[in-house]
Amino acid sequence: MEGRRPTRSVLFTVDVEEFDTAVEFGHTIPLSEQIAVSTRGLRLLADRFETVGVRSTLFTTANYALHEPDLIKHLAQTHEIASHGYYHTTFEPVDLHKSRVALEELLEKPVTGFRRARMGYVDPNDVQQAGYQYNSSLHPTWLPGRYNHWGEPRHPFREAGVWQIPASVTPTLRLPLFWLSLKNFPFGYYKQLCRRTLRADGFLNLYVHPWEFTDLSTYEKIPAYVRRHSRDELLDRVEKLLRFLKQEGDFQTMNEFVAGL
Repeated sequence: MEGRRPTRSVLFTVDVEEFDTAVEFGHTIPLSEQIAVSTRGLRLLADRFETVGVRSTLFTTANYALHEPDLIKHLAQTHEIASHGYYHTTFEPVDLHKSRVALEELLEKPVTGFRRARMGYVDPNDVQQAGYQYNSSLHPTWLPGRYNHWGEPRHPFREAGVWQIPASVTPTLRLPLFWLSLKNFPFGYYKQLCRRTLRADGFLNLYVHPWEFTDLSTYEKIPAYVRRHSRDELLDRVEKLLRFLKQEGDFQTMNEFVAGL
């Protein structure tokens, strides 16, 4: 049909995990608090998803899911649940299979996708042997102190029989469009970067964390660039972003997107 908008896929994903970011920056908090902080944020974010009418892929650690089984099972009725490893702080190759099995037993449905904590490298052969169909652990940009993936592909590709779905960065300059950009870039500028990338690439793969949507003011050791725009301010910003992107593309779960490749 003449004038019809080209199909573009919007993948808005959430890394559901223990709130060990506070621990990383020097706070000492028990696991119960780490779980509770993420749960508060996840419930608030899920409410905004429902308000806008979009579906997401939730990459959850098995550890978190087993502490909040009712919540994860409830969210699985609408959203895709994928693996974020067994624990967020540590990773061993055996966790790939162990976390998938734990989530499948909890949900009584297949878990097909994986993303490693902090977008760390994982051997594609290990991912394939653990039974996954896709891996979304690649962030093809340079983050000082974390990784330099500047030369890696920006678009989905097959490796060792597994689809690799990179997180989105802008063409040419490879500006990251991840959670810190959502928080720290001027919002109008961030929206335009997302739109340009979506139109250029045909897909957009963004990710956030539930703990961002809580009040982080008491965790003073966490840098301001991480704590800023939390709770309602960030929830409002995300809702506006979702409504904006809904005019530009079609929201899909990661599994649905991979099925169409």
